[in-house]
Amino acid sequence: MEKKNTVGHTAALITILIWGTTFISTKILLNDFTPIEILFYRFVIGFVVLLMIYPHRLKVTNKKHEFIFASAGLCGVTLYYLLENIALTFTMASNVGVISSVVPFFTAILTYLFLKEEPLRINFFIGFLVAITGIYLISFSGTSKFQLNPLGDLLAVIATLVWATYSVLTRKISGYGYHTIQTTRRVFFYGILFMMPTLFLFDFEWELKRFTNPVSLFNILFLGLGASALCFITWNYAVKLLGTIKSSIYIYAVPVITVLTSMIVLDEQITYMSAFGIVLTLSGLFISEKKPSLKKAEKNTSLTKFN
Repeated sequence: MEKKNTVGHTAALITILIWGTTFISTKILLNDFTPIEILFYRFVIGFVVLLMIYPHRLKVTNKKHEFIFASAGLCGVTLYYLLENIALTFTMASNVGVISSVVPFFTAILTYLFLKEEPLRINFFIGFLVAITGIYLISFSGTSKFQLNPLGDLLAVIATLVWATYSVLTRKISGYGYHTIQTTRRVFFYGILFMMPTLFLFDFEWELKRFTNPVSLFNILFLGLGASALCFITWNYAVKLLGTIKSSIYIYAVPVITVLTSMIVLDEQITYMSAFGIVLTLSGLFISEKKPSLKKAEKNTSLTKFN
């Protein structure tokens, strides 16, 4: 059991370390690509790579499972990223960053309502408040101030609910007994399928000459191979081993990784407020992860038996 937890935490940490740096690649690619083009190409690359690594066909044993795969592809690939990208056109990136950090809260609520396998503990909510305070300080440590932009902020909130739903669906899929690479590939397939109609609504161009630029090629491969193919596998694996609530808590660390990466790669300066925000965010993560003491656990067990 302890070994499984260690592997699960390692998988979640690897995922967050990569996802926290993807903004740099996306920022560079936005010079030559639109958001929908980046989204489409990265998941097509991810799908092809997973097919090459594990070409075995997934034999679905239940029609209901296929519906869950399709729902996961719609939520985790198409809707989440589209809603987030559209939200960024109506509101500030800092707003979206803070709102996106509410994902663990929504995930915990949905998990409790629909799966009823992970109890909601008081330390989770305390950790959430501490982490969200830290993330706020990180996002608004400069001159920017939190300004409400109803449409954009609402879309960002919906995006967090969609990702929380994806996490719950992933947890259900993990119980079906299929290979993780096969299930991830099937989710990608449906995500790309649902994405196709949107290509005609946005400025999508089949101009592959842009990939002759080594910088663009490197960054799109990083997003396709690392942030999509690898990270979706490690994330799904983490959810399988740790559950939706514990794995989602790692999302708190994304803005921390983003700030630290900005310092190293983009030579951005870190403020005292950002540094304090990082400390609070990481503290919130550890508080949320903290297990109840043995005495409290025994007390709760005895009360349960008494009742």
